[in-house]
Amino acid sequence: MKRNLFTTGLILCCFAAVCIAAAIADLNGKFSGTITAPDGNTHPLTYTFKVDGDKLTGTLDTEEGSVPIDSGKVSGDNMAFSVTVDGMAYAHKGKYYAQGDSVALDVNFGGAKVHTTLQRAK
Repeated sequence: MKRNLFTTGLILCCFAAVCIAAAIADLNGKFSGTITAPDGNTHPLTYTFKVDGDKLTGTLDTEEGSVPIDSGKVSGDNMAFSVTVDGMAYAHKGKYYAQGDSVALDVNFGGAKVHTTLQRAK
């Protein structure tokens, strides 16, 4: 009896791990949106995300050019990373929503937090 319970529990854990890995894998690709900076200006953004295990890499493309994603980490459907623009690091925290194929991000602009939602680019 104990063996059956252990086997069932092990199978359920493996299934959960596969489902989480599938959700993370869906984060790979391009996501676009706009952000309104603390000064009130709106900027179009395109992030290209690449997930390898719990490591998140990629780029942020803006009107001014492209910058790499630094110190990226993924845990489940949550992510954290930073980008450095003109010598200043901007911390990002976000969540991937598989249902809507979107990403919600909070960006720290030197103490001012700004929220944006990105959709998978077509």
